Amino acid sequence: MTSTHPAVELDGLTKTFGAVTAVDGLSLRVQPGEVVAFLGPNGAGKTTTIDMLLGLARPDAGTVRILGGTPDNAVARGRVAAVLQTGGLLKDLTVGETVEMSAHFYRHTRPAVEVLERAGIADIAARVVGRCSGGQQQRLRFALALLPDPDLMVLDEPTTGMDVEGRRDFWQALRRDARAGRTVIFATHYLDEADAYADRIVLVRQGRVVADGTTAEIKNLAAGRTVRATLPGADQAALAALPGVDAVEVRGDSVLVRTGDSDAIARHLLTRTAARDVEITSRNLEDAFLALTTAQTGALR
Repeated sequence: MTSTHPAVELDGLTKTFGAVTAVDGLSLRVQPGEVVAFLGPNGAGKTTTIDMLLGLARPDAGTVRILGGTPDNAVARGRVAAVLQTGGLLKDLTVGETVEMSAHFYRHTRPAVEVLERAGIADIAARVVGRCSGGQQQRLRFALALLPDPDLMVLDEPTTGMDVEGRRDFWQALRRDARAGRTVIFATHYLDEADAYADRIVLVRQGRVVADGTTAEIKNLAAGRTVRATLPGADQAALAALPGVDAVEVRGDSVLVRTGDSDAIARHLLTRTAARDVEITSRNLEDAFLALTTAQTGALR
C-alpha cells in the first residue's frame, strides 16, 4: 500500500446535468494513508464527485488521477475499491458464496475467509443474502471491497443500516488499515463518524470546496462558544440583548447562549442571575457544518 503519487488528484472537476451544475470546478488532493471525510448537504455534489473519482461518470471538464493513473486503470488493477449506497447483491446466494464468486473477478485477492473476518460477518457466511439485515448487507459490500486489497477505498454512506456497535467495529477496522498505508475517502451524514475517525475534513457546497482542514481547524471556522446554565424562568429577550450574544435558546430550566464572548456571558449569569451549573463549550462539528454549508464562506487553505 505504498505509492509515490498522491492517492487522489482532482483538478477543476465540473459536471452538469442539463441546467444543473452538480460539481463546479472542484479541486482536491489526497495523500496516501489519509482518512478524509467528504461532507456536504444533500445536493452538494458529493456522490457525483465520487462517481467521477471511480470512473462511473465522466467530467465535462477537469481531470481525475488515481494513484498516478486513470480511474479505469486503478479499478482494473484492483487498486481502488468502493462501498456505495446502492449496489446489487444476488439475494439467493449465501454471504460466503457471494464473496467466493466475486473473488474470480480479480487476478489476485485476499482469502475469502479473511475478508469475511475483517468485515465482521464470518459467522453468517452460510446465511442467504436475502435474509441479511441492511447493516449485514452493507458489511458484505465492505468485504467485497476488501477482496483486491486496494490502496484506496472510497465509501459513500458506508455504515447506513448498521447498529452502533457495528459502526464502531467498522471504523476501527478501517483505521487499522489506514495505519498500514491504505487511503480512505468517505461521505457520511453521521458527523460524529467524521469527527471521531477522519484525519481531514473536506466540506462541499453547491459543487465547490468551501473548507478543507483537520477536524479542529474546521470547528474553529465556526467562531464562538456556547454557554449552558440551569436558570429557571430565564429572560430570553434580556439575554439576547447582551453584547456579543448571537442566539439564545431556552430548554425547560436550561438556557443555551451562543456568543463570541463566553467569559462575559458566564460572568453575567453568575453575578446578575440565579444561574447555576454554568458550562462553556466550543462549537462542535455540526455547528461548523451548518455555518459553512448554509452560507458562502471562504475556503480554509
